[in-house]
Amino acid sequence: MAYTFADLFEHSVDAMPDRLAMIVSGEEVTYRELDERANRLAHHFADSGFGAGDHIGIHMHNSIETMVAIIAAFKLRAVPLTVNFRYTSDELHYLYDNADLVAVVYHRGFADIIGEVLPGTPKIRHLISVPDELATGDEAVLPGSVAYEDALAAGNPERGFEERSADDHYIFYTGGTTGRPKGVVWRHEDIWRVLAGGYDFYTGEPIADEYQQSRNGVAAGQPMRWMMLPPLIHTSAMMPTFNAFFSGNTVVMLPKFEAARVWELVAEYKPQVMVITGDAMGRPLVDAFHQQSGDTSSLAILASGAALFSGAVKDSFFEVMPNLMISDSVGSSETGFGGIGFATKGLEQHGGPKVGANKFTVVVDDDNRILPPGSGGEGWLTKLGNVPVCYYNDPVKSAEIFREVDGGRAVVTGDRARIEDDGSITLLGRGNMVINTGGEKVFAEEVEAVVKAHPDVYDAIVIGVEDDRWGSRVSTVLRLRDGVDADFESIEKHTRSQLAGYKIPRAFWITSDVARTPSGKPDYGWAKNHAATTAADHRID
Repeated sequence: MAYTFADLFEHSVDAMPDRLAMIVSGEEVTYRELDERANRLAHHFADSGFGAGDHIGIHMHNSIETMVAIIAAFKLRAVPLTVNFRYTSDELHYLYDNADLVAVVYHRGFADIIGEVLPGTPKIRHLISVPDELATGDEAVLPGSVAYEDALAAGNPERGFEERSADDHYIFYTGGTTGRPKGVVWRHEDIWRVLAGGYDFYTGEPIADEYQQSRNGVAAGQPMRWMMLPPLIHTSAMMPTFNAFFSGNTVVMLPKFEAARVWELVAEYKPQVMVITGDAMGRPLVDAFHQQSGDTSSLAILASGAALFSGAVKDSFFEVMPNLMISDSVGSSETGFGGIGFATKGLEQHGGPKVGANKFTVVVDDDNRILPPGSGGEGWLTKLGNVPVCYYNDPVKSAEIFREVDGGRAVVTGDRARIEDDGSITLLGRGNMVINTGGEKVFAEEVEAVVKAHPDVYDAIVIGVEDDRWGSRVSTVLRLRDGVDADFESIEKHTRSQLAGYKIPRAFWITSDVARTPSGKPDYGWAKNHAATTAADHRID
């Protein structure tokens, strides 16, 4: 069976060719048009000497052309690697080299920084430049680049590619919260199963065959519209996009996240589903909602993943859109989908989301033994079943996380979790972000969720700061709401009402903004550096 992303996409094209596939910046393309463009670019790659297994960098922000490049690589059995466009030249050099890129498709606004990297990455022998609506001033083009328009014009619009395999690889580079980026190597069938609809997310039942998603799309009669707000450099956008494609739905994207613009597009295009990345997008969206007056009644589902989505922000959505269904998914580039939880107004939330029991997501102890429901035990969130192969070019790290549990392949993550009496799992926080203060363990995400629930706090990152007495002191870097003066006594009282005394922040830094990664995750390195180089605005002894 052809459980590959190119085959599953082509099934939708064949079944629903005239359906609208994408809307970006006012441009609309049907499934047939998207397929033909991808065919043309894939043939250009083939004519340029590229094929199965070649690693092609996609250094682009969200656009129709980005999806054309990704699908084209899949058609050719090549491996597309979406590049974090906010990396510095040093980080890019590491990724380009570590990933063994041999070609790069880039938006012209990124030409200057790519030009800094190319002299040290001799494996790259082909460049394709793409017009960039976000570029400021004249668009730069790197020497030797082929214009995207020319590549498409010369390419064959028909298919005619070799047979693909479910064992073909797909690689996501993930930086997590610390350390160098790591390439997570997936088989196509495995990642499709756990992130792109190969299992029913709610029942856990596998999809029957390669045509079931496209059959479901035909049977639905009319496509749903899914608004994808995270960048395509992350699984939280890429996988829902392909899931939508495989079932014949329409994807609406923005080249850059702007909260006010999102609501304008909701009123214009009437999406039923919106995909976001936790508080990083949720907070500005709620704030912007109060400033708009368009018809947003089409929106029925708000789906978040990849970052903390605090209870306070969910409640803010319910206040303005009481009939909204809000889901919060657990997962990562290493695990795929780990479970889903549904929010209700006023739900008390400690740490990360709570997800229902399922046979593929478990909690294990330090000896890789699965903790049974009712034990109340805390351990490591672990994914069974369809899991990645390894980290690319990193056998040491691969051995640490990709293990055998209960006789089968498993990913033992760096996330701490607790198994509840009913078999559900509460995600506590990243194990490498545990703050050890006086021998007590404090999970940064749990404290962040409480701090951000204070009405004066707009955003926060919780860190451990070195302390002679306690080892580490729980601390926080805050952004307050506009026009609000810091009331540290009120924030302390609020946190003490919900957290044990050893968990409350003891040092506070107020900033005009809180740095986050492009996927919305807290930038803990930035927060620690800020705390180390700046005097605290308030301390609690």
